Amino acid sequence: MITTLFSGCLDQGKESDESPLITHNDQSCILPSWNDGDYHDYYGTTQKLQEFNEKYPDLVNVFTIGKSVLGRDIWCIRITNDTNNPNKFSCLIDGCIHGYEWEADEACLYLAEYLLINFGNNRTVTNILNTTNVYIVPLLNPDGRENDDRFNDNGVDLNRNFDVFFGKIRGHCLRIGKLFGRIKIPVIEIPRNDPYKWYWNCGRYAFSEPETQAISNLMEELHDQAFSFYVNCHTALHNVVVPWVTYKPPFEMTQQEKNVFGYVVDWVIGNTEYEAFSVEGFKTGGCAIDWCFKEFGIPSFNFELYTEEYDPCLGSGKHVDLVHWMDTTLPFFMYLLVNIENLHNWEIPNVEPLLPEGVPPPPLQ
Repeated sequence: MITTLFSGCLDQGKESDESPLITHNDQSCILPSWNDGDYHDYYGTTQKLQEFNEKYPDLVNVFTIGKSVLGRDIWCIRITNDTNNPNKFSCLIDGCIHGYEWEADEACLYLAEYLLINFGNNRTVTNILNTTNVYIVPLLNPDGRENDDRFNDNGVDLNRNFDVFFGKIRGHCLRIGKLFGRIKIPVIEIPRNDPYKWYWNCGRYAFSEPETQAISNLMEELHDQAFSFYVNCHTALHNVVVPWVTYKPPFEMTQQEKNVFGYVVDWVIGNTEYEAFSVEGFKTGGCAIDWCFKEFGIPSFNFELYTEEYDPCLGSGKHVDLVHWMDTTLPFFMYLLVNIENLHNWEIPNVEPLLPEGVPPPPLQ
């Protein structure tokens, strides 16, 4: 059972007439004190989470949701204030399902630290943790991160291993798995007139991999805790993606669902440097956000940090300007968090987040 205790103090000032999530700063938020180049591999991520657990024992519970192929723990951090209200919304943000997408892990750690260092001082952040269980899995593919590889140690693309349009050729997926228990064929490239000419190893069957079993089991548990939105962090297409990515959706969205997704995408375009997903003709299968939306009926998003210039497949694969890119992520995360009740109810998420000065930063030249 997941438990977290709180023994801290809250500002007991005059109640606002506004919604508890439409708030004003009582003290400006501060940003985590990170330096460019301070990347966290599996062991660095583990140490960072342990530090959070030791420094903020009243707000943090760190636990493992399962093991990778090579037996590494898949860590989750739950951040909340438990004493004020046991009935809260829950959300899940994960990163690095593709191991070479380092910044997806970093964005999760950065958000966790931002929430923790501002709780009790900034009213917006305090209200979020008073009303929300924020679950963060920074490193969903620890073996891939250690190998600086897209795939897990079975050679499987974990973001093609979920049970929605699974293993279909039209979805650029191949049911290969690990041949004879030892031969890895992660991807087959078929040159043709196709901007996505890669066919990914999606595993022998849906949820064949321990990593996808772990995250899907966590989602099942959150389903009983007012599970309200899910974000699957990636690099480096510089956009926000909403369902459906699958080649053949299992059902039609309602008009209200389309409206909410459209509002979120428009907000991102208008308030951040990120864009809408616009790779024409790209469809796949077995993706986490499509499965989560199908299974639990909640708003689900891919968040693609960086730009294609840095992409391991399409660009240089560089890992630079870490602090800049971390600060570009906060508007989207905070926007979803202050709108969690609206998202839970599939209502238009029209609450504006209050952000620190300089966030978002100007785009890099």
